[in-house]
Amino acid sequence: MNALSRREEDTLFKATKDRAYKACDSVIKDFADCATGRTVSVVWACKGKYKLVQECMYQYTNPAAMDEVREEYLRLRDAPPETTNPT
Repeated sequence: MNALSRREEDTLFKATKDRAYKACDSVIKDFADCATGRTVSVVWACKGKYKLVQECMYQYTNPAAMDEVREEYLRLRDAPPETTNPT
């Protein structure tokens, strides 16, 4: 079976997002520092930093990257279980 259930799809997306957050941590912190203490002005004051966060996250969560994650998951899920050889 080469289809994912909705639950598997959600789990993969959440795991991929978590990996993206970890990989983009420094960029996200820069944006958070810029946004601290601001309300409406965050829109124009931190626009560049927000764009960097989006670009960083997109490289991990874009459709092509998600396809790769799905393919790897399906490959591992559908692989025959390894048998141990008694020696």
